[in-house]
Amino acid sequence: MGDTGGRGGAPRRRLNRRGGAEKYELRPESLTSMGSLARREHHEKKSSAFTWEVKANDRAYNNQFEEKAFLCLWRKKYKDNIIHTAKYNVFSFLPLNLYEQFHCISNLYFLLIIILQGIPEISTLPWFTLFIPLVSLLVIRATRDLVDDIGRHRSDKTINNRPCQMLVGKSFLWKKWKDLCVGDLVCLHRDNIVPADILLLASTEPSSLCYVETADIDGETNLKFRQAPLVTHRKLTNIRKMASFQGKVVCEEPNSRMHHFVGCLEWDGKKYPLDSGHILLRGCKIRNTDTCYGMVLYAGFDTKIMRSCGGIHLKRTKTDRLLNRLVILIFLALLLVSLALTLSFWYVMPELKGKHRYIAEKRVYSLPTEVFLVFWAFLILLSVMVPMAMFILAEFIYLGNSIFINWDLQMYYGPQDRPAKARNTSLADQLGQVEYIFSDKTGTLTENIMTFKKCCINGIVYGSDDEMAPRKESSSFWTKYADGKLPFRSLRFMGAMLERKEKVVQEFWRLLAICHTVMVQGTDVGELVYQAASPDEEALVTAARHFGYVFLARTQDSITVVELGEKRVYQVLAIMDFNSVRKRMSVLVRNPEGSIYLYTKGADIVIFDLLCHKGLMECNTEEALASFAQETLRTLCLAYKRVDEDVFKAWRQRHQEASVLLQNRAHALHQLYEEMEQNLQLLGATAIEDKLQDGVPETIQCLKQGNIKVWVLTGDKQETAVNIGFACRLLSEDMVILEEKEICRFLDAHGETNNNLLGDKDGLETLFLPHVKMAMVINGEFLDQLLLALHKEPRALVQNVSVDVESWQGAEERAPHFVKSRRVSLLWQSLGVQQRSKKDKGAGSGESPEVQRERAFVELASQCQAVICCRVTPKQKAVIVALVKKYRNVVTLAIGDGANDVNMIKTADVGVGLAGQEGMQAVLSSDYVLAQFRFLRRLLLVHGRWSYMRMCKFLRYFIYKTVASMMVQIWFAFYNGFTAQPLYEGWFLALYNLLYTTLPVLYIGLFEQDLSAEQSLELPELYVDGQQARLFNYWVFLQAVAHGTATSLINFFVTLWVSRDTAGPLSFSDYQSFAEVVAFSCLLSITVEVILIIKYWTVLCVLAIALSLCLYVVITWTSQSFWLFRASPAAFPFLYASRNMVSKPSALLVVLLNVSLNTLPVLAFRIIYQALKKPHLKVTEAEVPTDQSWNPSLCREQEEESEEAPSQDVITVDTQPYLHRGSRSRRSSYAFSHREGYADLITQGTSLQKSPVDTGDLLADHRFLPDEELVLNITKSPWYRRKMSFLGRAPQLQEKVSSEDETPSSSTSSYLTTEERTSCTNRAAPPPERGLRGVPEEAAGEAGAAVPS
Repeated sequence: MGDTGGRGGAPRRRLNRRGGAEKYELRPESLTSMGSLARREHHEKKSSAFTWEVKANDRAYNNQFEEKAFLCLWRKKYKDNIIHTAKYNVFSFLPLNLYEQFHCISNLYFLLIIILQGIPEISTLPWFTLFIPLVSLLVIRATRDLVDDIGRHRSDKTINNRPCQMLVGKSFLWKKWKDLCVGDLVCLHRDNIVPADILLLASTEPSSLCYVETADIDGETNLKFRQAPLVTHRKLTNIRKMASFQGKVVCEEPNSRMHHFVGCLEWDGKKYPLDSGHILLRGCKIRNTDTCYGMVLYAGFDTKIMRSCGGIHLKRTKTDRLLNRLVILIFLALLLVSLALTLSFWYVMPELKGKHRYIAEKRVYSLPTEVFLVFWAFLILLSVMVPMAMFILAEFIYLGNSIFINWDLQMYYGPQDRPAKARNTSLADQLGQVEYIFSDKTGTLTENIMTFKKCCINGIVYGSDDEMAPRKESSSFWTKYADGKLPFRSLRFMGAMLERKEKVVQEFWRLLAICHTVMVQGTDVGELVYQAASPDEEALVTAARHFGYVFLARTQDSITVVELGEKRVYQVLAIMDFNSVRKRMSVLVRNPEGSIYLYTKGADIVIFDLLCHKGLMECNTEEALASFAQETLRTLCLAYKRVDEDVFKAWRQRHQEASVLLQNRAHALHQLYEEMEQNLQLLGATAIEDKLQDGVPETIQCLKQGNIKVWVLTGDKQETAVNIGFACRLLSEDMVILEEKEICRFLDAHGETNNNLLGDKDGLETLFLPHVKMAMVINGEFLDQLLLALHKEPRALVQNVSVDVESWQGAEERAPHFVKSRRVSLLWQSLGVQQRSKKDKGAGSGESPEVQRERAFVELASQCQAVICCRVTPKQKAVIVALVKKYRNVVTLAIGDGANDVNMIKTADVGVGLAGQEGMQAVLSSDYVLAQFRFLRRLLLVHGRWSYMRMCKFLRYFIYKTVASMMVQIWFAFYNGFTAQPLYEGWFLALYNLLYTTLPVLYIGLFEQDLSAEQSLELPELYVDGQQARLFNYWVFLQAVAHGTATSLINFFVTLWVSRDTAGPLSFSDYQSFAEVVAFSCLLSITVEVILIIKYWTVLCVLAIALSLCLYVVITWTSQSFWLFRASPAAFPFLYASRNMVSKPSALLVVLLNVSLNTLPVLAFRIIYQALKKPHLKVTEAEVPTDQSWNPSLCREQEEESEEAPSQDVITVDTQPYLHRGSRSRRSSYAFSHREGYADLITQGTSLQKSPVDTGDLLADHRFLPDEELVLNITKSPWYRRKMSFLGRAPQLQEKVSSEDETPSSSTSSYLTTEERTSCTNRAAPPPERGLRGVPEEAAGEAGAAVPS
């Protein structure tokens, strides 16, 4: 959802400044472009005037541009390439950190009390008794923030100091990334990381191609090609010409749209269009390209990847926010209580002064002044009701629980030697309240390893046998190129291969060796290295090589295959490339015997409609496909046919005519492809495993039982993401899967004002919703239009591709049966009524239609058990997380492994980074680091639940013990004339929360367990307590306050009533003895309480309780000793008070009575409550979806009955939402991560290596230097839509448009071979290629097919 990337102000000084009305007539839509046309047109309309001008090799020109920073201050418009992701520097750390810490209400409250304590007239305690703890708290938190920020500084330094070659004068010199500026020319080598967003000018590959791996950008590890503009490819052939290059690029302002770029190159008075196919983005990795050259367009924070990373957010837990609100409530309550006590003082003081003359002598101030001072004195005295010790101990508890995560050997991953790590020590309890998990797919759920697992040939399924001989031994029968790592081994299949009698088997493997766009390179040791556009193709071609059909080499119009030791060369007549609409790829070849064959591979939903007949073999193949789908394998169907020579010649003539059409060329070609691909003969199907990480299905299933919803946000295409959804048990066969069309119906219904959709809402929900499990599958383009409320885009260009998109679909989808129609209708009615009731409740909120639509979408998605968002950008991932946080008010967790997950990780309440092989950017931005996704289960259900339970129990007990001790001060005020005199000894007040009761409560916060780790994993339903905040909320807080108040009442008034009207040596009715009895009763009562609530007893627990009591005894006896009293009578006034109290049996009996009255009723109440309480471990089906709650056979029976006699009282659900071609027995598991455009490179010869030529001086003095520093990578797969996607939204085939100075090409389509291009064009052949990249230095125009721009 890229932003516009606006700047702070207009440039102050500019050369050749352009007005807002000037527009460039650019057509960036080429085969090298990525992203949809609809989004491009929309963004181009928003920013039609390009204001970003960069001139090559001219820093003085580029430095002229400035922008307004603040008021009248100006700064350079173009940023340097230095990255600063840290929050603080040397000067800003102290003020900024203090500013952040004092955003906490409790810290402001403590600061106010300390200021008041500094006033002697109202101070009840020395000022340092609160000042030292507050400083300690601030230092602890500041140290934690400083350590985190030092790690960011180190990461920034490492990245900024990476080496790269930059053009200085007339040679390329080694510099650092931080030295780059816009306009600089850089030289990159194989395996280098691109340091900035650069315009590709030239490369050593043919036609200045450059292969890149964009794992950090979109998560795709398959290679992508970028190509330099034709003009720079031809003219910039050596360093001297590059040094004199003075081209100027005018383009759009920096933005976060990864796959979008529009601009033009102005050079020698001419303009040349630029698009995203010419741009190398920061973070990409150069692959299979020796050397390339580029010009920096965006640097530093202006680069697209940095624009997508988002800022650093201060994360706070729900408990922390609740505590802040409670502090405000307590403070307001203290103000009211202090005011009430002060008014009481105002009322009784005149009477006291009249009865007791000594009081009047001590009160030297006037009554109004006394009242004012007493108010603040009461506020200080009762300020301990918000104990600072609680916040200090909470920091140690957070730290301790984080250390336990680091020490957990069950989350240690041995193969990579990576333990779990808590990088943020203040979010431990938040792990126990997560309701939504947002996960990346590739590299997070999967390992991005494609393995050939099974195949079905001629209706027979072949799989791997466990009893096979070693792999090399089994594969060396037919080829020396066999892949020893391939796990596929089958005795039966080996026998069929060795007999060489089955023609279908031979054609099956021949098809896999021929029908592809893979490139091959040889190594020095004679091995073959395949360079594939997708991991699927590489797995298939590798499997064919393993079984004796070795793809050896290719040219523009031929492909060489070694078939079981025999070398055969096939002439390639045409390549019908794959795209997301066709869902198939075909190759038309002539074999050495002269026969013409068409080989096709693609989705079963397409291939089966192209077969000439359907017999037993086809039925067996369908059964095999159903079996493969149950195993969540990715399938492709293979078919072929023999083509007559006459048919081919006629088709070829029409193909050549269609290839030169100026309008609707793509649609005409597609019709010809479909005509040729009719009446195919099925060969079989392949099954590839996209290997999941260990334990992913079990982890997701366990999390779902804990009422945690898992959403997958991926840049991958829809078919692949859905396939993985089934593989990891996120989706199930009985789910109703909602897609764009159904979602739009719901949102449209939500926006209407008609409220009589359905009469009985409650009855419908009871009938329908409990029996329906829903999932949602959407893509990034739909999300853009949904959340930005974009206007509908014209479909003219889409119609050029296919007039009727539904023609690619089966008749069953165009005419759904009655049950399915009514099922969807009732579904949306029920959801619409439910949503409308929520909307009507807040009808007066004045929300805009966009906000209402967003809210409706989030509400709908939240009712789904799973949501999969495909082809989403990094910023869209963050927006989805933010929307759920905004409208659902839940705790979110995001997990990913690459740079494109950084924004999502920063936006979520808890960010988890997977430390994989794709770089550490996600790890550096995360709160917790794991090595495998499966460890998330233990992190949440064990450590998260424990941490939440410990923190809640700690807070409840701390509030209880504080109220139990401090409320006594209020009761005592009624007996001391409301003079704000403290009851307790000053040192007891100061040390009560710091020492006397600290260790037991600290033990609760660090070691308490209600269940063991194994039991917590076996009972994930208990996790719901944290999600619903059952253990600590306002009600629990009031219970703790009430409990503490009752304890204080018993301790004070029982002691008062027993000691009233007593005197003598055994009496304890004096002030100091009374205070000691109450204090000792309070201490023992809360100690017995902590003994009752602790469930996990260890030796450490016993030591903590014993040590606390010992500290009380030792410190009390010391503070009441004679030598301290003699040294400072005012500071130590309670001389021998405790000794006198202990020596009186009546006082000890009163203490025992108080403890008994505080303990026995509470203990009896808890026992009775637990006996009467219903079992808490009861989770409804709606909260915890499980696979056992659904009976597909029963639902099918109900559906059949409803078809016979439709009734509004029975709501049926189609249990197979992915049924195609009328088959009601299976869903398609087709998935193929490939994209269009590679056939064009092959047939043009653009991607083929030429023989070594003289490279001139361009490569002189260039040494290869691989990057050894941090590599920012992530893996995902490319995208295309599947058949059931939003109708009418198929991606458009983009035609190449020449720049204004070039002659429009009349060449054929990019799919034609060299033979066809020669026969259909009258141009003379170009002169022999020479120079750096095998092209003439002086070329007047295009000689072959149009080069993608």
